[in-house]
Amino acid sequence: MTSLIQTLQLIANPTNFLDKCATKYGDTFTIRVLGINSPPVVFFAHPQAISECFAIPAQKLDFKKATHVFKPLFGANSIVLQEGQQHNRQRSLLMPPFHGDRMKSYGDTIYSITQDVTKNWLEGRVVSMQHVMPDITLQIILQVVFGISPGVRYKKLKQLLSALLDDITTPWYSSLFFFPPLQQDLGAWSPWGNYLKRKQDIDNLVYAEISERRSVEDNSLTDILSLLMSARDEDGQAMSDEELKDQLISLLLLGYETTAGVLQWLFYLIHAHPNVKAKIVDELKGVAVSEITKLPYLSAVCQETMRLHPIALICTPRMTKETVEISGVEYATGTVLVPCIHLAHHRSETYIEPEKFNPDRFLHQKYSATEYLPFGGGYRGCIGSAFSMYELKLVVARILSQFDLELVDRRPVSPVRRGITIVPSSGVPMKIKQINSCGAGILARP
Repeated sequence: MTSLIQTLQLIANPTNFLDKCATKYGDTFTIRVLGINSPPVVFFAHPQAISECFAIPAQKLDFKKATHVFKPLFGANSIVLQEGQQHNRQRSLLMPPFHGDRMKSYGDTIYSITQDVTKNWLEGRVVSMQHVMPDITLQIILQVVFGISPGVRYKKLKQLLSALLDDITTPWYSSLFFFPPLQQDLGAWSPWGNYLKRKQDIDNLVYAEISERRSVEDNSLTDILSLLMSARDEDGQAMSDEELKDQLISLLLLGYETTAGVLQWLFYLIHAHPNVKAKIVDELKGVAVSEITKLPYLSAVCQETMRLHPIALICTPRMTKETVEISGVEYATGTVLVPCIHLAHHRSETYIEPEKFNPDRFLHQKYSATEYLPFGGGYRGCIGSAFSMYELKLVVARILSQFDLELVDRRPVSPVRRGITIVPSSGVPMKIKQINSCGAGILARP
């Protein structure tokens, strides 16, 4: 019964549950939050313990068992579920499109999508960041990652994905993935049968796109799907259709709602602190789009937002295959180890006034990779971290350059769970006070 109660508490209010555990037990504590008959799950917040956790050789860990709740979502071939040589192979194939000059080529698309979504905004209108940001990030995923241009398939995929992801973010629907006994396909009218039908419809559209792309070779395409299709491992082998589909779905689920959630926090925190907003707007004046990612204060604001409200609360869980030692304590075979990003980011020993929003801390101090880790770390760190930061900065800069916004409700908000991410409780409704009429606004086009 204890494991069931703890699992439900984590699902319902994860930040509150983790904070209470840390207050009561300290930097390291063991709970049971993987459903009924959960194995012991150990959370770590101390930087040294997290570092030791990252350093455990992969052959001593079982990632598939520790991440089994994601399999119905991501697919069996997802990089999230892979281990050893297969994980290294997929990582080497997936990494290049998300870094360097290739990533920068996506800037115009991100900028244009943001402009298109906001083109009908009028002075005096109230817009909800909870609705606007997922629209922007989903379109970015479809165009930049999937490489699908607006059309019939694009519209259908956008509709199916939006509806399914809206449902997955509810506590009841997401509970299906934590409790395998609920995963009974009793037809389309049953919860799990309904999920499987909708997931299959999405998979079919993705397969259709892959098939069409294979039939027309075009080396000029720079979207991530095209780059992944042309990538070869050290043995000269390409990804199969099944691998491609599962990687695309994983990138979608890990990069859509999560990035949208951070953007909601960004707009809330920036506008809840007028001095921060003023500094960003001043820094953006006359800056070319290509220079946005280099702006120090905008970077610090994004970093501090993800410290206070990280994209994910935890790093990839890992189950021990044999006894391992962390910070002088031995953990038996079958223990699930969880480096906790949320708790690491809120340690008063690491951050002065950790609950305070203070971007300046990132201008004056550099934190280690186990003190500040919004995208995880070690050999299981997020492959899309650089792309996500790039996306955040461009969207924020594009909107702040053209619109003067204000919060409709300035009362403090609380973090609430929405699917696999944590968002502001208010939905962040904002009023459009003024529209800059000078084309792109403050920003200068390159």
